[in-house]
Amino acid sequence: MNKHFEDALYYIGRAGEHAKEGVMEELDPLEARFRELTGKEEEPEPSRLEKLQDDLKNLEARAEGETKTAIQDARERIRQYRSSE
Repeated sequence: MNKHFEDALYYIGRAGEHAKEGVMEELDPLEARFRELTGKEEEPEPSRLEKLQDDLKNLEARAEGETKTAIQDARERIRQYRSSE
């Protein structure tokens, strides 16, 4: 294919993508308003990825708490050891 046609095809594709994004951007507020008025706004079920991310956050918080406790215990034992000498 001629280079000019390849370039034209590329730019037509890009124009289509931009047009689609523009239409979606314009329709998003209308869709949200429609859902609000009709009461059809439903919370989606969390995806597997979101569930895993929540689990990881919980594990991270628990590990952080356990680490702080372990450090405090170790410091206390060191303090007691040094005071007993």
